Amino acid sequence: MEILILLIIISVGIAAGFLIAFLLSVKNRQYDDLYSPSVRILFEKNKIDDKDDRVDDIKRIKTLKSKNEI
Repeated sequence: MEILILLIIISVGIAAGFLIAFLLSVKNRQYDDLYSPSVRILFEKNKIDDKDDRVDDIKRIKTLKSKNEI
């Protein structure tokens, strides 16, 4: 009986850990942009680390999408 209580406590702790990890990833905006990573290979750039580069890529994607080239 004591082992069941221990297992429940451990499972609740693990679930809380996953919940905290998920909330932190949402807070850091990891799930915001789902479209541009799939078309990033279409652009000839070696580095997409800067925020300005990412904004430029998103503008290019929107332009291509509006012209129905994608």
